[in-house]
Amino acid sequence: MRIIKPNFELTGLFTLYIILFVNAFLLKDHPAALVSAFFGITYTFLAGKGNPICYLFGVTGSGFYCWLAFHNALWGNLLLYAGYYIPMQILGFFKWNSHLKDNKNEIIKISLNRKERAIISVITLVLSAFAVVILHLLHDQNPVIDGITTVFSIAGMYLTVRRAIEQWIVWMVVNGLSAFMWASIALNGEKVYSTVIMWSAYFILAIYFYKSWKKEISLS
Repeated sequence: MRIIKPNFELTGLFTLYIILFVNAFLLKDHPAALVSAFFGITYTFLAGKGNPICYLFGVTGSGFYCWLAFHNALWGNLLLYAGYYIPMQILGFFKWNSHLKDNKNEIIKISLNRKERAIISVITLVLSAFAVVILHLLHDQNPVIDGITTVFSIAGMYLTVRRAIEQWIVWMVVNGLSAFMWASIALNGEKVYSTVIMWSAYFILAIYFYKSWKKEISLS
């Protein structure tokens, strides 16, 4: 059963593309920020639709994001994307393809039980505190937000590969904090406006697809 109207989704997606390209042209944004945002938003949209092809866009976008993180001394984000995101996205492509609905290029979505949610929550919070301390010692530009988003993203990617709806709650936290972090960087003179738009779009999409997945799971 289709939950979302395709025309509405595609209109929103192409509106984001237009905003990205107009912004990049008018504000002379860095090309890597634009490419990373384009592939990243496409990845998130396709992931929300449960289409395994999303990971091909994810790997490409992650590569360009690695460069941005390196250039802005965000070591937590750099290690996250290069050492975890890219390998997990490759794994996710094969995992999702093994859990498709009959005659559809769309995954079967699940929800974690109460025990699993509790365990993942505790581990994520403890590791976040540890990451903040480590990044502070490494003179990270923004150790608190970078540390929290790094660890939460690890949990989020794990839940994504597992096809769990709880991933979208984690991504809401990651995307909201990341949008704030990159907005601060942009205000300091770096031309990364596309990255700010990207994380803001991620935040909106996380809310949208959480509601969509919740409806689908409740009907299954």
